[in-house]
Amino acid sequence: MRWGSFVAVGDSFTEGMDDAYPDGTYRGWADLVATRLAAEAGPDFRYANLAIRGRLFPSVVAEQVPSAVAMKPDLISFAAGGNDVLRRTFDPDTLVARFDEVVRQLRSGGADVLLFRFADVMARLPGQRLVAPRVQLLNQAVGETAERHGAIMVDLYADDTFLNPMLWSTDRLHLSPAGHRRVAGQVLNALGVGCDEEWLMVPPHPAPSPWLAARASDLRWAGQYLAPWVKRRLTGRSSGDTVTAKRPQLGPLVD
Repeated sequence: MRWGSFVAVGDSFTEGMDDAYPDGTYRGWADLVATRLAAEAGPDFRYANLAIRGRLFPSVVAEQVPSAVAMKPDLISFAAGGNDVLRRTFDPDTLVARFDEVVRQLRSGGADVLLFRFADVMARLPGQRLVAPRVQLLNQAVGETAERHGAIMVDLYADDTFLNPMLWSTDRLHLSPAGHRRVAGQVLNALGVGCDEEWLMVPPHPAPSPWLAARASDLRWAGQYLAPWVKRRLTGRSSGDTVTAKRPQLGPLVD
């Protein structure tokens, strides 16, 4: 099948952090997928990316899903809930119920829908005992919902390659450029579309750090990334408060 249009919906994972273009904006797996689909479909291919970093599940649903459905694309990707599982207000029952309804809505117009079981990002982050079960619950809901509604599931959790820290950025939460390329490759494989084999290549694991060096790295990370994140939670702010969607309209790719 050839998809003539693609709309990406979600948060920082889909916006493309931390895979930067030279101008400082973000590329990410969705842009890579769009480029490959455009090569298959030809010059009439259209793409929109509505994702905004920091968005919680309810905001993604309220702000992005109606727009995505209204565009009537052939393909929609939906990835949300990753920010919610990090919040103490996380309500699993509500999220799971809404997840099913959202996917039903996305499928109602006839679009193919891509869903994601999230990779194990918690392996190198604090709070694993609390958050890991939430991620597992969300991933289970994704799989069950995909099966019920005939969505296409990309199972990143089953890919142990994502345990390699080289696939993650220095903030330990977002994907590195290599991580985004691997996600793009997995998406295209799930769609039955070939991809550049280099996208699936993985850098070697870094050499183990001595204990003191590792603890010093943890302290630097906490000061640079964890402390600002906690401050935003305490003040009710988000990293995406002043950010708008990078491709809000369904339009052709521009080289």
